[in-house]
Amino acid sequence: MPALSLSLSVAEKVRLTAGMGMWSTHPIPHSTLGSVTLSDGPMGITGGRVDERDIALLSPCGLALGASWDRQLVSRVGGVIGQEALRTGTQALLAPNLNLLRSPLAGRAFELFGEDPRHIAELGAAWIDGVQRQGVGCIVKHMVCNDSETDRRTMNVVVDEATLREVYFWPFEVAASRGVWGMLTAYNRVNGIYCAEQHQAISQWLKRDLDWDGLVMSDWFGTQNGPASFRAGLDLEMPGPARHMGDHLLPALMDTDSDARRLDDAAARLARLAERVSHPLPWDGSAAAQAQRCHTLEEAAAAGFVLLHNRQRLLPLDAQAGQRLAVMGPNATTPCFQGGTFARVALMPGLISPLEAIRQRFSAAGVEISYAQGVESDYRIPPLHHLPLRTAAGERGLDVAYATAAGEVVHREVRDASSLIWFRDMPGVGDMLRLTERATVTVSCQFTAPVSGRYGFWIGGTGEVALQLNGERVATFNGEALDGDIMGKLMQAPHTHLEFPLQAGESLTFRAEMALGSSIAHGIWFGCQPPQTIDLLQQAVDHARAADSVVLVIGETADAGLESIDRDATALPGHQVALIRAVCAANPRTVVVLNVAHPVDTGCLADAAAVMVVWYPGQEFGPALASVLAGDREPGGRLPVTFAQRLDDYPVRSLTPDAAGDLWYHERQLVGYRWFSARERPAAWAFGHGLGYADITLNAAALTGDEVDGLQLRCQLQNRAARDGKAVVQLYLRGPQTAWSALAEFAAVSVPAHDEATLTLDLPRHALQRWQVPAQEWQLASGPWQLAVGFASDDIRATFDFVLTPDGKISHRG
Repeated sequence: MPALSLSLSVAEKVRLTAGMGMWSTHPIPHSTLGSVTLSDGPMGITGGRVDERDIALLSPCGLALGASWDRQLVSRVGGVIGQEALRTGTQALLAPNLNLLRSPLAGRAFELFGEDPRHIAELGAAWIDGVQRQGVGCIVKHMVCNDSETDRRTMNVVVDEATLREVYFWPFEVAASRGVWGMLTAYNRVNGIYCAEQHQAISQWLKRDLDWDGLVMSDWFGTQNGPASFRAGLDLEMPGPARHMGDHLLPALMDTDSDARRLDDAAARLARLAERVSHPLPWDGSAAAQAQRCHTLEEAAAAGFVLLHNRQRLLPLDAQAGQRLAVMGPNATTPCFQGGTFARVALMPGLISPLEAIRQRFSAAGVEISYAQGVESDYRIPPLHHLPLRTAAGERGLDVAYATAAGEVVHREVRDASSLIWFRDMPGVGDMLRLTERATVTVSCQFTAPVSGRYGFWIGGTGEVALQLNGERVATFNGEALDGDIMGKLMQAPHTHLEFPLQAGESLTFRAEMALGSSIAHGIWFGCQPPQTIDLLQQAVDHARAADSVVLVIGETADAGLESIDRDATALPGHQVALIRAVCAANPRTVVVLNVAHPVDTGCLADAAAVMVVWYPGQEFGPALASVLAGDREPGGRLPVTFAQRLDDYPVRSLTPDAAGDLWYHERQLVGYRWFSARERPAAWAFGHGLGYADITLNAAALTGDEVDGLQLRCQLQNRAARDGKAVVQLYLRGPQTAWSALAEFAAVSVPAHDEATLTLDLPRHALQRWQVPAQEWQLASGPWQLAVGFASDDIRATFDFVLTPDGKISHRG
């Protein structure tokens, strides 16, 4: 936009390099291009308040979409999220997340598409296409190497350049080459330089080499040095008002051609984004359109369910009258729909739980359904709002009062949540960064104890918190005294715990008060766990013995996978392991449904007749699960990650930086399944593995083409079953002097019952190239290659050997 540089003054251009507000950019002066409204959104639209009031549709998480291996379906899900953006007035989404699942311990694993760069790049590009077709922008994140959460704001990733370009930067390169409108830099450093200051990645690789015309913005509060970031190519500091760029750049700007060109470039890129989002498609708010969106989300959830094993073909279940089906596990009634990040979506009320959906589907066929919880849900902080809370006026929810340091209440509201978070502005208080005196927020409610016993209470916050129960001060907590950044505290929710005795029918008054000072954000959180009065495990065993079949739904809670925290183990909670073993011993016809979104140890599942991983499947979890159990839908997923036999088998077993703050990527390119391939180490369940209900085989395959740009793999699939089925054909390449294979291409294909399907896959040129650091370019890797085709990284059905010459010719195919 050359005219822009002539129409704007230097001061006006500088102002555009920082956001206007928490979720908005400055409008472009002297033009019709307005402010761009942003929202977090890998799984749905969070809204500006980031709390329970901004209800939106919730899609399956990134790992669940990655498990579908289905570009077209993922694009349609992106379309649903793009349409939700239209409904809410959001113009650009901070999504998708294109980082890699380098370790199963990654706290944000659920948000990622998987562990392979090509798989991530292709599905990420499909999601982007679906969103941007609606006229809504995608700002992909987090460039680059934000693959773990521990010390993410300060850690320094140490990685060689070839690995960086071929593995970790590759999904961003593909996104840029296919026209994504924006990118968001990560908090961490890479090889000693903060990502917002990475001149090589931003200005050289993206803007110069790829000739990409999109906008590069910082993650929220992720700019450390304004002039350094600006000169490295960062176009926009977020959020606003400016902290390091914007008007703060004026004293540092030099009267040089390079600074002038850089300022013009930044202004033009923001103007380009504003222009691109100024032509959205119209929002279709009809009931039929909304039903179709929910149908797409249900289809996507089922398409990501991975059936690990299915002995004696227990699934799909026999839905005959008179059958007795025992449903059990805490996640059957309190499922984990999504993970815990600032992109958490507020769910619409009345979502159908797995238990309710199973009852609806199977009871109609005359199947008798029983339920036993088995164990308590494994919450870090059990939600207070799951209890029947009442305000002082008798409404459902909590009274929230905001007051000045003098005690004057300046605002009141009713909320229905177990944590309250405020960014920058607090109702009645205003800009929290400008507080000169301490303010106070008070949360209060009443509830009637359902049973007698000792109730557990949790309380925490970012300020000085005091908890009163029935007028008695029982606990205090000082979040200000804790080390760590404010954003990390908000996600980690540090707290204290106590027990308080109550009698059944006794009314309790709960009151939590927090004094707070100046900060960019604040939060308070609280919880309650009623006492357990029955032997849950024995009840589950009794139900299992009395049933013909069992569906055991276990896994994580919504606060298990968190932004800012990595895990320390891959084992399921001990009480859930005990439940699995006890139920499988009581009834060998047990289906275990794993509601988790990262690889877990599966040794405890050996006695289950069937095991299915459903990840965090979004709002349509219940209907999708019931339809797959009944055989109405196929379990369409294939693993986008490797499940090892034990934690020690993974290439990365710790995500804690060393004493110098360095996190070394010692495994280099051997991420995930590549490590297992190179080490010839068997996995419990390999990358790409998954079963369906059909019986699909690879009948024939042939590799054709005499030049690198004409290589094609043609294969014939046969379905010997009486029902339609899905196959995911995967191509793996092993290059010259390489001890491991890497995914080169893939396709999800439907094969009709008792029929065949022919599939042709083009072998991409990039899969035969390597990044040459001295030359700073991609070059063909000449020499002997082997192409393998199969249904998983360890399920290879045919191989082809060929030699690639330096000029791109192919010979000696076999």
